[in-house]
Amino acid sequence: MSIGTGIKGGMTFITQKTKLIDCSPTRRSAQSGAQGMDRPYRELFVVEGDSASKAVARVRDARFQAVLPMQGKPMNATKASDAAVRKNQWYTALIDALGAGWHAEDLADLRYDRVLFLFDPDADGIHCGALMLLFFDTYLRPLLDANRVSLVKSPLFEIRAHGYADTLHAYSEDHLQRIRSVLDEKRIQHRHHRYRGLASLAESTLRELCVDPNSRTAYLLQHTDALAAGEIFGRQCG
Repeated sequence: MSIGTGIKGGMTFITQKTKLIDCSPTRRSAQSGAQGMDRPYRELFVVEGDSASKAVARVRDARFQAVLPMQGKPMNATKASDAAVRKNQWYTALIDALGAGWHAEDLADLRYDRVLFLFDPDADGIHCGALMLLFFDTYLRPLLDANRVSLVKSPLFEIRAHGYADTLHAYSEDHLQRIRSVLDEKRIQHRHHRYRGLASLAESTLRELCVDPNSRTAYLLQHTDALAAGEIFGRQCG
């Protein structure tokens, strides 16, 4: 494994095709450690591809936020053999980044206090999120049980309404239609466009809605969510 200088003073760990943009070792975060730990709080964003990784890295707080891009669709850990999963380059890089080993038997060894899935809110992003959740449930279940894994909601549409200074955002097709219906009822002219992934969001929007802990929307993921994902995607994910 080679190590080089990363974005915003962080470290970039390169394992073949997988790159981790780590927290800056020279800066201290004002965030407190999780569960009363003395060390600074740290969190890891898992995103889709290099474009999303670079976009998030530009707006993150490098003192405590790291970014790890997936390369391609992750393997379905519930259908593949244990040997195949452990040989998978991306899963191996994720395990190395987290630092607690396969099955994370001792959470004190974790290098990050929280893992955040940040994917596009389209079909591919939902698919990737389900596969990642199934992997965590199978090989990193203690993190789910300890409430250390979250899903960050990213917007799918931007809506501009006449007379409104603030931009509106919709997180699904249904959400968009509900917003448009309200605006139509009030006879407010509006227009919208669909984002083309995280990299297409304005930096201020990406920071506020997806990255900043004080303003983003994140949902805890648990074992019950993995069971639901398995019911929906288990036979489809390959």
